[in-house]
Amino acid sequence: MEPEPSWSPPGDGAERKVLPDLHAALRRVERLKGEGKRVVFTNGAFDLLHVGHVRSLRHARSLGDHLVVGVNSDRSVRAAKGPGRPFFPAAERVEVLAGLACVDTVFVFDDATADAVLGLLKPHVHAKGPDYGLDTVPERATVLGYGGQVRIVGDPKDHSASEILRRLRTLE
Repeated sequence: MEPEPSWSPPGDGAERKVLPDLHAALRRVERLKGEGKRVVFTNGAFDLLHVGHVRSLRHARSLGDHLVVGVNSDRSVRAAKGPGRPFFPAAERVEVLAGLACVDTVFVFDDATADAVLGLLKPHVHAKGPDYGLDTVPERATVLGYGGQVRIVGDPKDHSASEILRRLRTLE
């Protein structure tokens, strides 16, 4: 009996979406802008991907020609959400996001907010989920400062990883 082959990526192009760092993302964004493309950026932990994330990402993608997703590093997720998080390492969270058709580019960043990323990339639109209002987006001043737009995307905040965890704990 032959041994089972080890798993390998399907070669569906998702691996081309994943960039090693912010500087690679900057090169891609500059090229896209040079081609006249409208670039949208969003960010988050995306630790337990759920339908609310997918709806927000689809909505964000509809605002432009190319959606760039910045994923919070494991360290920054732990700092924001506590020692038990993230549940999945950044490399796995990035791989899941790259598998979504609406995501065009994805990379990991280590800051508490996306201000530095936005200041460098200067996307046309910074999209945030419905847990924010236009006036409460942490990076609002940065985006408006370079002439970008802030948009709230997704459906009402009916889904959250914290709520999923609460419900799972009641099953124990």
